[in-house]
Amino acid sequence: MGIDERIERARAVYARAVYGGDVGELDAAARGLDGVEADTALARGLMLHARFQGGDVEEEDPAELALFERALGLYQALHDERGQAEALFWIGCVHQFIRRDDATAVPYLQRAEHLAARSGDRAVRAEALRHLGISAHMAGRFDEARERLEESSRLRRESGNLAGVASNMVGLAYIAAAQERHAEAAAILDEADGLAAAHGAHAVARHLGEARTALSGGRPGGTSSG
Repeated sequence: MGIDERIERARAVYARAVYGGDVGELDAAARGLDGVEADTALARGLMLHARFQGGDVEEEDPAELALFERALGLYQALHDERGQAEALFWIGCVHQFIRRDDATAVPYLQRAEHLAARSGDRAVRAEALRHLGISAHMAGRFDEARERLEESSRLRRESGNLAGVASNMVGLAYIAAAQERHAEAAAILDEADGLAAAHGAHAVARHLGEARTALSGGRPGGTSSG
């Protein structure tokens, strides 16, 4: 049921309660509105994250984490595992990408991946695996990082997110170079260039260009955030 439908249902339930004395659906309607609030909090958090990631702002907006935590609490009360997985992922992303606190981020990302797998949400699972791969990459666990990013890419392909596949390839190219697989790194970047161009992923294309420059200079680099 969509957001508008849940709100309209609450209005209808209100009318039946006030005019007809039927209060039997009030609790269910209230739970629907909790879901609306959770979805809205998550979406507002995403807007703030996009501003930070896109360079529109330079400092963290403290409202972002609070919004994701509010969404998580509501999804937990609703026993919505898919919603919990997404909120957990974004909490982990705030800690990892904005606060550079990987130790705090990883448990959230692991829980998000577990719940996303259990609830069948391939998109959120792909995101969690990507960021767990970033964590492994930063720690120098290159085989683990490659495995995580490749699984994330497989899930992104299945869900049609080919721009996301190109984004993952930035990290895979850096990992290949770190493992002295330089020809493979170049081939990965070539394929990613094609995907980014075909799907209008201009930000990813910029990261790919940066990766080419870094790898041509022999620097190990790292994964991008998106």
